[in-house]
Amino acid sequence: MRTLLIDDEPAARDDLRRLLAAHPEIEIVGEAGRFAEAEALLTSTDYEFVLLDVELRGGTGFELLPHVRPDARVIFVTAHSHYAVRAFEVNAVDYLVKPITAARLEAALRRVEPNSAPPFTGGL
Repeated sequence: MRTLLIDDEPAARDDLRRLLAAHPEIEIVGEAGRFAEAEALLTSTDYEFVLLDVELRGGTGFELLPHVRPDARVIFVTAHSHYAVRAFEVNAVDYLVKPITAARLEAALRRVEPNSAPPFTGGL
């Protein structure tokens, strides 16, 4: 599954990459650490799945949602649990709170598998 990692913390992207290495079905096709980079990546890359941080330099993950492909699945990844309700209101597949464990990521990835959840619809 072609995947984008969008998180403004390089260490968080490193952790996700390390955890995702145990899932050969996941192919990381792009990464971004800033809002403008993420916006460009979302509109110019072929992907099926996005791991999306909520708070980014220059904006929020929620502000990026209009740029997410309609058929892509989104999992929010953040250190802030208080955004969870809003994430599900915009049809996120899951919501991971940092630090992410291998078991929790695995559970979230099962929801991203084809036919396991409806594609992202853009929300509110």
